[in-house]
Amino acid sequence: MYTLGVDCYWNLRIKLDILIDMPSRLIPFVNDEIYHVFNRGVAKMRIYNNAYDYRRFLRTMFYYQILGPKPKFSRFLPNNFKLNNNKIVDIICYCLMPNHFHFLLKQVKESGITEFISKLSNSYTKYFNTKNQRVGPIFQGEFKSVHIETNEQLLHVSRYIHLNPIISYIAKDLKNFKWSSYTEYIGELDNALCSKEIILDQFKLKKDYKDFILDQLEYARTLESMKHKLLDAEQW
Repeated sequence: MYTLGVDCYWNLRIKLDILIDMPSRLIPFVNDEIYHVFNRGVAKMRIYNNAYDYRRFLRTMFYYQILGPKPKFSRFLPNNFKLNNNKIVDIICYCLMPNHFHFLLKQVKESGITEFISKLSNSYTKYFNTKNQRVGPIFQGEFKSVHIETNEQLLHVSRYIHLNPIISYIAKDLKNFKWSSYTEYIGELDNALCSKEIILDQFKLKKDYKDFILDQLEYARTLESMKHKLLDAEQW
């Protein structure tokens, strides 16, 4: 029921690779629409060096999705803060890789995605540079985005994002990779960071979503290998 056709999968994969190097967005973000948003470290540098860096980025993600007044970041404790509907974006899913990140974001408030990514990137850059005694940007220019136009694309991109650690051979088992929303989706982690309903409501059980993610694992690995052999372009 949820299997994506080979041609559709491959065409979308190539589309993502091409858009990685686009200089800027051609259209503004629209409220209630969903976008795949991504960026990488400048010159492919690592942007997370250890578990503390990942946790800092996650905490910053939680903080900057919130609209309006909130405690100072230094005093902010996500577990003590109820989001309700007080957000500028809905984070549908995410994956933090050593030198890049992926989000599926739904814009809730005007300019919400731009504000969220800008504040997240600036805050994390200040933290990273202070910690590592460096100056300058850590992200590769302006972040990139792809508008999600169909439900099929929404499901595929969520799978693509969650499979990133496996197809890049960063992790052997997605359940053991702590820096994506996958464990939240399959019920292994009690976390209020993501708005999962738009995807999980299309599956009877969380196990069905897990099967949907994993049923094209080897095929996705094959495509990743083909991409590196066939495409003469910058890669993640």
